[in-house]
Amino acid sequence: MRTWRFSPVSHPAEELDEIARYELNYDPSTTGGKGWHHDRLRHPLAVEDPGDPEPGGPWEIACALVHDYEFADRRIMSAMFHAKAPLVGRDMLLEGRFLVLRFPMGVRVDAEIDETRERADGTSERVWGWSYRTLEHHLERGRLVYEVVKNLTTGKVEFVITGVSSRASIPNPVIALGFGVFGRFTQRRFYRAVSERLEERVRLVLEGGDRPVPDPIGPDDVVRAPSR
Repeated sequence: MRTWRFSPVSHPAEELDEIARYELNYDPSTTGGKGWHHDRLRHPLAVEDPGDPEPGGPWEIACALVHDYEFADRRIMSAMFHAKAPLVGRDMLLEGRFLVLRFPMGVRVDAEIDETRERADGTSERVWGWSYRTLEHHLERGRLVYEVVKNLTTGKVEFVITGVSSRASIPNPVIALGFGVFGRFTQRRFYRAVSERLEERVRLVLEGGDRPVPDPIGPDDVVRAPSR
């Protein structure tokens, strides 16, 4: 897979088949070493009544949007994947954008989170989400976790992003230089943008709008998210 291009991915099904053969591009046991970034962002989405998540409420809406990658900002990142694939093990072809360049990158969903947690302050949280790890030829190395969290005592619903990342080996010296200068800035911009977009989309659905779903781009069940 080419690490950069000027045009959008033209054959996503073929490239998804290719990344299905890829392995992780890092050793997960090394992420505590020098050069690794550890990030955590909590962004408020809405407030429900205390107790279990409300049917059709902000927590459930946000979970559905996060499942489908419908929180991303196409100006920075979009994803192509097989809609019928199980969540855990799902290969995703991410397409990052920076100015006129596009960067196709493969990731694989490695875990689904579905649990109730006890907090240090004595309250409980209902949590759902998933995580992915980076594959060969990705510009970065690491793992990203997306979680929708409801505090069962306060009713506060949040989007939580937790990441561990490091720059991967980039053969092209120009791309390597650009990533060294702008990569960390773009990463932080992505975290803020997706959190704000998820909040906006949850609000629009609560106001009566249709819940967005990924665009079918074929063949078969290949889709692109977020939808237009």
